[in-house]
Amino acid sequence: MMERRNFLKLGLSGLTLADMLALRSLSAGNDKEKGLSGFGKAKSCIVLFAWGGLSHHDTFDLKPNAPANIRTRFREISTDIPGIRVSEHIPKFARMMKHWAVVRSAHHNAPSHRSGAYWNLTGHEPQKLDGNWPSSRDDWPCIGSMIWEALGDGRGPIPGAVSLPYTMYDGGTANGQDGGFLGLGRDPTVLRPNSTKPLKMYGGKSPASGHVQLELPNGVDLARLGRRRRLIQSFDTKALPRQEISDAVTRSREQALDMLLEPKVRDAFNIEKESVKTRESYGMHICGQSTLMARRLTESGVPVSTVYCAAGDLNGSKGDHFDTHANNFNRLKNNMLPPLDQAASALIDDLRQRGRLDETLVVLLTEFGRTPKINGSAGRDHYPNCYTVAFAGGGILGGQLYGSSDSMGAEPADKPCGPPDLHATIFHALGIDPRHAIPARDGRPLHICDGNPLPLFA
Repeated sequence: MMERRNFLKLGLSGLTLADMLALRSLSAGNDKEKGLSGFGKAKSCIVLFAWGGLSHHDTFDLKPNAPANIRTRFREISTDIPGIRVSEHIPKFARMMKHWAVVRSAHHNAPSHRSGAYWNLTGHEPQKLDGNWPSSRDDWPCIGSMIWEALGDGRGPIPGAVSLPYTMYDGGTANGQDGGFLGLGRDPTVLRPNSTKPLKMYGGKSPASGHVQLELPNGVDLARLGRRRRLIQSFDTKALPRQEISDAVTRSREQALDMLLEPKVRDAFNIEKESVKTRESYGMHICGQSTLMARRLTESGVPVSTVYCAAGDLNGSKGDHFDTHANNFNRLKNNMLPPLDQAASALIDDLRQRGRLDETLVVLLTEFGRTPKINGSAGRDHYPNCYTVAFAGGGILGGQLYGSSDSMGAEPADKPCGPPDLHATIFHALGIDPRHAIPARDGRPLHICDGNPLPLFA
């Protein structure tokens, strides 16, 4: 049998099924010696990203005994796991806690949205900790692009990574959402769910640049789909001047055409195929229907789908997102937590009922937490020193807490971990060695991750 180190030099895409199983068996044996399990149990991954910075104090890590200028104004409620308590405004999470592993000790030191998001989306330290820099092909690829590269192609018109329902902006395109130095061919396809029923959208701006809708333009039937140029010209580009349409936008539309050409693939992307009951369980809003579409994508063969659960542009802290510098409690209670709570919990329940939870890893990420101290505008500010993320399915042991924060929720008190460890956990669940090498722009091999998997697995 070929040695494991040689497997990793070759990459996963050139392996036969027998080779892959042998590699996973060998890796699993090594991981058991480290107290880990669950290697390769997940076949796909859905990332729910709370863009803006999810307040751990008001969701998963309440500090009811902290001083008044720190503790949440929300009531703490019990979950279906004795001893684990969460906010009253995530009641569906509370009822599904037996499936979630909540990590309360994540931290890093990048206090800006784009640097914090970059670290959590790529698993690698940003080149600029406090502030923005132009996104470029020198950036690290996002988690979906790296998984795509590691697993290789072979899915036909099915993309290796998808983002929904749009890209994220904050003073420009947020870094770490595309294929980075892996190139245009590894950029996630940006999709927005189609619906004959109106969906409640997030308030604020959500840039349409790069997104495609998998539906036939008016006046175009299946017989014309083979005529690529005429179809692409039929897509609505009024929102963007022609000269501003990027190569990434063009590629997304080309890929949409490939998917439209295959009826079985096209049907897989059609959420109208779902029952009214299922659609309503996720919520008739852009967060819920994007999450439902992500579930359908994993069933059609997409390894990784990322759903951005907030308005796409932070708009100077205005709009429906988790950047709650002002009016934190009302914004969370009324606008942000209900759709996230509904969509995430419906996803877990739907996967469970379909017998797919064990093979689908669900990850709740964000760029950072919010300050312990409530500011003068009844808000909380950026805070990377401590925040909470969560994992479910894909071999994860639910109903557990990993790590803890101190009495003020200001610093990790136990089992601190960072974005590299969160990414290593995802790679581990998908059967990818965190030290798997991908090529830099100059051809140098770079490890996809320098963290260690968290021992969250059953």
